Amino acid sequence: MDSMSKRYRQASKASKTRILDEVCAATGFHRKYAITRINLVETSLPSKPVVSRERKRLYGREVLAVVQKVWEEAGYPWSVRLKAILLLWLPAIRKRFPLTRAIEAQLLRISPRTIDRFLVGKKRELRRRLYGRTKPGTLLRQQIPIKYEH
Repeated sequence: MDSMSKRYRQASKASKTRILDEVCAATGFHRKYAITRINLVETSLPSKPVVSRERKRLYGREVLAVVQKVWEEAGYPWSVRLKAILLLWLPAIRKRFPLTRAIEAQLLRISPRTIDRFLVGKKRELRRRLYGRTKPGTLLRQQIPIKYEH
């Protein structure tokens, strides 16, 4: 399969069709599966190590601190509403926090998905307090008379 993979990589479109025909006839594979197998051989060959790059942070701590404070003061709304609240509350935010023009621009530009990614840890911590922790009991259910027939 290694030699077939090298030939397949270097071949023209018409030649690839013939090579696939050969592989399918010899192995009994379907065409798509044969392509997958040839590409697996290709990727399993030693190659350059993959260097993962970490993305730069687009929003600073100041911006995220303001977002978190507004989220708490607004009663923990979901991110799309929080985005709208940031726009509406901007005059009050300016009075309460020392905002530069860059921070203010970032506040207006931040997306709801970015807000969700930032607040996921805080939401997990507050889940019990926000959404309650008790299940409905059976005391009330026992006090209501129910007719049933055997």
